Amino acid sequence: MSTTIGVVDAVILGIVEGLTEFLPVSSTGHLKIAEGLLGIPVDDAAVVGFTAVIQVGAIAAVLVYFIKDLVRILSAWGRGIVNPAARAERDYRFAWWVIAATIPIVVVGLLAKPLIKGPLASLWVVAGSLIVGSVVMWIAEKVGTRRRGEDELTFTDTMLVGSSQILALLFPGFSRSGATLSTSLMLGIDRVTATRLSFFLSIPALTGAGIYELKDALGTGVGALPLIVGTVVSFVVAYLTVDWLLKFVARHTINGFAAYRVVIGVGLIVLLVTGVLTA
Repeated sequence: MSTTIGVVDAVILGIVEGLTEFLPVSSTGHLKIAEGLLGIPVDDAAVVGFTAVIQVGAIAAVLVYFIKDLVRILSAWGRGIVNPAARAERDYRFAWWVIAATIPIVVVGLLAKPLIKGPLASLWVVAGSLIVGSVVMWIAEKVGTRRRGEDELTFTDTMLVGSSQILALLFPGFSRSGATLSTSLMLGIDRVTATRLSFFLSIPALTGAGIYELKDALGTGVGALPLIVGTVVSFVVAYLTVDWLLKFVARHTINGFAAYRVVIGVGLIVLLVTGVLTA
């Protein structure tokens, strides 16, 4: 068993990850807050690795939920690879768009790793990012026309939305989902399409992060049992959350999430100022 993260901790963190990974409230921010309240050092290499690995559970939930779409897209991509005539299919192009849109976050993640695991891991950064991200989400709802559907997505849309994930990578608390949804809305894309695009872009980005961090999670004190428990719990909770979110955004704005983020951000600042949590 891990000397840093126990099974009970893994269950709690798995629930937090599953609930917040795809909601625009920042899973990283909530995980860091939860870790702080549990007395787990947020900047420990094992803890950073653990949180990256349990994200794979959430990604697996997306894979299962969207299996029909993914099979269709990957089939079109495979046909296009071997048959030039099939490259006219929209799904073939979309597959390449997602791959291309993932490259910016991979490059920045590798180059900025010392900052991401160091100064930017501070809970002060999380608090500020939660609040600033809320303002961006509110503006996106205010200016977005939401007139464009999935059939109207372009390569430029996908690249801009995919690149916006960098904000969440550099500033934990900003929220990958919040960044992608806000960018999509500002581009005039409707909420359901924006949410689906966010899900598809999350698959390569978060899966890659989980695999990359696996060696650190297993090699610096986190045992296999907490990793398995946290990942399974994350999968179950994330699957239910994905289903709920798609139904929610079809009828509601994301302003409620923005307001919630402000409350959490201000609450975190209070906890830091009073010494209940350390940055």
